[in-house]
Amino acid sequence: MASDLAVKNAGAASMAVPLNDAVAVERQGCIGWIVLTRPAQINAINDDIRTGVPQALQDLEADPAIRVIVIRGDGPRGFCAGADIKEQRGPETSIEVRRRMQGARWVEAFDDAEKPTIAAIHGYCMGGGMELALACDIRFATPDAVFSLPETALGLIPGGGGTQRLPRVVGPGRAMDLLLTGDRLSADEAKAIGLVTRVASAPDKLVEEVRAFAMRIASRAPAATLCVKRAARAALDVDLKKGLDLELDLFALLKPSDDAREAATAFREKREPRFTGR
Repeated sequence: MASDLAVKNAGAASMAVPLNDAVAVERQGCIGWIVLTRPAQINAINDDIRTGVPQALQDLEADPAIRVIVIRGDGPRGFCAGADIKEQRGPETSIEVRRRMQGARWVEAFDDAEKPTIAAIHGYCMGGGMELALACDIRFATPDAVFSLPETALGLIPGGGGTQRLPRVVGPGRAMDLLLTGDRLSADEAKAIGLVTRVASAPDKLVEEVRAFAMRIASRAPAATLCVKRAARAALDVDLKKGLDLELDLFALLKPSDDAREAATAFREKREPRFTGR
């Protein structure tokens, strides 16, 4: 796990490294950024995004210096406008569509991420873009962000997890309303129902404020961060007894750790703890 020095250097500038024509990776100390780089198309989802985002996530997960992963969209118009409707496909049967989509369930890569993931959202966050944001642990938006799952107006339903993740985030009643109507939500409305938890002070402050927020998470004991995410995620999938058992197991695992002892020592000495991940 990254040293305390990596946390202090998280604001250091770094170059974005393209993985393909639609996705780049940027490292800033202990923060890893996945950047959608199709601004002319409002970062609409194409095959390069479907392959590039899971690859970027895998690379950052494997990097021991990275403690928090953020995904954002390039350009002024939005995070992601959904699927690229210009990406034409020939006529397909239901079986062919099912087979193709089963082999491209790329958003689910976020379900396997152990490190905290944050969606930094500006402008349009629609359809598949909203599904991508829903797959992250935390959603942080600009005041001008717009959210919608409009698929039923196109004779479809969300196909990237929207019908499953949205009820888990905002509750079944609100989710059903949004899924059936396709209504657009402002950032304030999205925050009011828990779709996003934080709104930037201004549109041009998103990256700066998300970086500071990610730093707050990264500065805490890294093993504890991984364990608390694991326990909270499990709460969505297991019954209460199994969840409580897992929580107890993880607490017992952390209690004798070097970081837990360091936190107690730092508290007594009235200083900031120096976590090592051990």
